[in-house]
Amino acid sequence: MRILLIASAFNSLTQRVHAELREHGHTVAAEVTPRPADVVDAVDRHAPDLVIAPMLRTVVPPEVWTRLTCLIVHPGPVGDRGPSSLDWAIQQGIAQWGVTVLEAREEMDAGPVWATAACRLPRTGKSDAYRNEVSDAALEAVLSAVARFASGTHVPDDQSTLAAVPGARTRPVMRQAARRIDWAADATGKVLRTLRAADSQPGVLDRLLGREWYLHGGHPEHRLRGRPGDLLATRAGAVCRATADGAVWLPELRERTGPGAPRACKLPAVTALGADLPPLPDLPPPVLPGADDPDWCDIRYRERGPVGVLSFRFPGGAMSPGHCRRLLAAYRAACERPTSVLVLGGDRDFFSNGIHLGVIEAAADPAAESWAAINAMDDLVEAVLTTADRLVVAAIGGNAAAGGVMLALAADEVWCRSGSVLNPHYRHMGLYGSEFWTYSLPRRVGDATADRLVREALPVGAVRAREIGLVDRVVSCPPGRFPADVTRLAEGLAGSGAAQERLAAKKAEIERRESVTPLAAVRGRELDRMRRIFYDPHAPYHALRRAFARKEPGAGATAAAGAASTALPDS
Repeated sequence: MRILLIASAFNSLTQRVHAELREHGHTVAAEVTPRPADVVDAVDRHAPDLVIAPMLRTVVPPEVWTRLTCLIVHPGPVGDRGPSSLDWAIQQGIAQWGVTVLEAREEMDAGPVWATAACRLPRTGKSDAYRNEVSDAALEAVLSAVARFASGTHVPDDQSTLAAVPGARTRPVMRQAARRIDWAADATGKVLRTLRAADSQPGVLDRLLGREWYLHGGHPEHRLRGRPGDLLATRAGAVCRATADGAVWLPELRERTGPGAPRACKLPAVTALGADLPPLPDLPPPVLPGADDPDWCDIRYRERGPVGVLSFRFPGGAMSPGHCRRLLAAYRAACERPTSVLVLGGDRDFFSNGIHLGVIEAAADPAAESWAAINAMDDLVEAVLTTADRLVVAAIGGNAAAGGVMLALAADEVWCRSGSVLNPHYRHMGLYGSEFWTYSLPRRVGDATADRLVREALPVGAVRAREIGLVDRVVSCPPGRFPADVTRLAEGLAGSGAAQERLAAKKAEIERRESVTPLAAVRGRELDRMRRIFYDPHAPYHALRRAFARKEPGAGATAAAGAASTALPDS
């Protein structure tokens, strides 16, 4: 079937729907359509059998839904309506939620229902839940709706005939007034729910050190106390702020800019505050923070028998030079532990999306910061590639892109959760790429497939990734169970009779590789291309990076260029 995806941005859910519908044999095109007129134009050009809107902020014009079935993916259960559904649910602490696939009508979210799926909302940020539990439910509902449409006999249900989920109702757009934090009165639990409901976008508008900032994300602090609203300490780029009954860690800030000024970049809090940050105690975490350590940290380590698990969760999957250096130090320390298998990753949500474009864009010298960032990533990837005394498993619990995929490919085995989406390319940012991709990617998928992946620049779903050799194992489980399942599977790998044979073969392969294709030569060739791009002020990379980091209009369209290239054929 010919399916057209229309979206306001080529976001994670749109990418996953695109990838999985293709895996099911459909011919799929995707178009970023910020205006109703663009939706009409896209439908005229592609002439699809079915239109699906995984994430659309605009209203589908009647010229489309009166001609074609157009399915809207709403991140809320039956009876829930409004553009801020997930924000309200998370801020109010609702535990059971759902996704509804309904037909476009003049009234938003009021059309006939084609499919629904339930999901739970864990105590995590909105973007994490959206990419995981909500995404799983959305795919279940979308695939069901597509199958029902293809049957030609299914009649969707009028919403008035369906029982609404308790708590579901029509909700307005959540404005900043509803997100306001009263630091003197709000308990830590309420503050965290407010922050998590806005973690990626739009953030919580607040005043800090005399200026206005959007606060992105939050983590509980269990020991520090102070006058509500005061900053108490720093750790790993985050700042700790006192609440009415405790404190929270704020990992990222974005300055509010005035009308006409460029949108500021989302940055690690310490970086964003810069010279305005008063003298505060810095509380650096241990190199290998234990999994049961009550203090917040974005890197964790745990051991179970012969298996070590080094997990990390950086906001948005973006890795600044500081992130890379701390993770490299932790990786080296983990390699000193008496384990035979080391799992890198193994947590829910993003594995890595490569270098931190926001930190680069905000730097005084973006070219120099780009160079520092890619070298820090290369150092980390090289450490994984040259580990000869144990098997390394990269465990991708969520999505990964660009250098983050190449970090995973440096491991001996790559496992991903069934809901993962991989983007093994750099094209949308105008980069050649590094992280030893010219060695690791062809080694796994072959030269022809590697060339196609980086040239087409399309998202790859978990099933397809396994079919082409990009990953070795797909772990089918809910997001919250991924860490435990990965650890259990790694124990099986460590206890297998073939483990020692594989380790001996690995050492021999490293020696053979260095005699034929030394890693230093691979790194040098890739970095030579990257350096020329970074230091060329006219290279497209700079405009693409700026549009992405500052969320400029058209950034989403650029990101979707690869998907749009899979236009529906004329026949």
